[in-house]
Amino acid sequence: MTVRGNQVDRRSILRIAMAGGVAIPALTLAGCATGGGDSSDDSSTSTGGGTKSDTNPFGLADSGAVEAVIFNGGYGFDYVTFAADVAKKNHSGVTFGVKPSTQIAQELQPRFVGGNPPDLIDNSGANSIGLNTIADQLEDLSDVFEAKNLEGTTIKDTLYAGVEAPGTINGKLVAINYVQTIYAIWYSASLFEANGWTPPKTWDEAIKLGADAKAKGKFLMLWGKEAATYYQTLAIGSAIKEGGDEVRLALENLKPDCWSHAAVQGVFKALETIIKNGYMKPGGGGTQFTAAQAQWSNGQEALLYPSGSWIENEMKDQTKADFKMTGVPEMTVSASPKMPYEALHSAAGEPFIVPSKAKNVAGGKELLRTMLSKEAATNFAKTKLAPTIVKDTVPEDGFGSTALQSQGKMLKDAGDGVFTWNFVDNYGMNQDMLVPWNAFLSGQIDAAKLTAELQKITDKVANDPQVKKVEVK
Repeated sequence: MTVRGNQVDRRSILRIAMAGGVAIPALTLAGCATGGGDSSDDSSTSTGGGTKSDTNPFGLADSGAVEAVIFNGGYGFDYVTFAADVAKKNHSGVTFGVKPSTQIAQELQPRFVGGNPPDLIDNSGANSIGLNTIADQLEDLSDVFEAKNLEGTTIKDTLYAGVEAPGTINGKLVAINYVQTIYAIWYSASLFEANGWTPPKTWDEAIKLGADAKAKGKFLMLWGKEAATYYQTLAIGSAIKEGGDEVRLALENLKPDCWSHAAVQGVFKALETIIKNGYMKPGGGGTQFTAAQAQWSNGQEALLYPSGSWIENEMKDQTKADFKMTGVPEMTVSASPKMPYEALHSAAGEPFIVPSKAKNVAGGKELLRTMLSKEAATNFAKTKLAPTIVKDTVPEDGFGSTALQSQGKMLKDAGDGVFTWNFVDNYGMNQDMLVPWNAFLSGQIDAAKLTAELQKITDKVANDPQVKKVEVK
């Protein structure tokens, strides 16, 4: 799933897994149905033609067809079919066709070249199309955010803060990222309750918890080789909370010595202590990542695991009964960070785009508007156990999921204190960064060497004149 913030981790893992034949439940390419062949037979479609109103803001004519091609990954594509059925009630004369695909770029790039792309695309997965390469061929979707939803409320007023950022390129909103991914520290509430443990809020508390875990014959943390950089995600989030925008901007803009910032080093040193004290389960560098995660979720060999909110769905078949999977924000370095402990690394994913040369631009936008209704967003949360960018669609009981309950609580507690970063994704550095992180977590190198290796990777990109830089302010 894919992927802003550090979703590149998921994409890189998918590429690795596909190469090695590893199954990844949360990103399973479930089904081989092809999406979006030539739609030249849909000659009745049009770009609007209807009367514009609050209930039909894009002027969709009540005739013709709308074609949507949806990445068939961990979330499937039935949630868009659900929205299409809802849209059909309001536009009875329109045919809504929702097609799954696991090869977005391979199947749809020729259609962009041919001038006949689908009306709505979920441009996700390892085989997505680079938004930078097609931004000028995409609709500005600001009018979708400005439109009223099916309940009569302006859509932008129903969304979590910052959701427009991942899909904005050079000031143009070219993609609406639908799923709200939350990055957190995950644990078993039942295991903690049984032992009288409390989730740590600072790294010092985490180290103390590591000693308590060791006394019980357990580890504090563990990892798998393809997911070693989950700890980088944790470290960056923790460091940004400790040092604020100064840390985030230094990393985003590939500044010299950005990895040497005191806040970053504070996290690295804490992790180094955890590793040296034997609180990190050894052998992760040779363990496939879902197997390692099962050691946590099923074997309960370790207490804490850093991951995105896909973790529950990913491990649903390998989680101990009554595990009560629960998430909390990243630890801070000190008790007085620049951002509060409740501040949260969260980013929207699953980017939906509407090509400007689509036959039914109005239809693509109308289907997207319907997806952003409370009814459709609630259906997604209930069936996929993950929140969308639409607020107040997850009840307090999380549809029975403790993980989903905790996601709602984290988002509520964070308020406007939600942040993310994109530099690893922007420059495709995750693959290189996996090497030093595996070495560090294995105890083969120390924090100083990890810092030097990460800076070397960053400097190589920063000093390469062939790499177009993204300036973040």
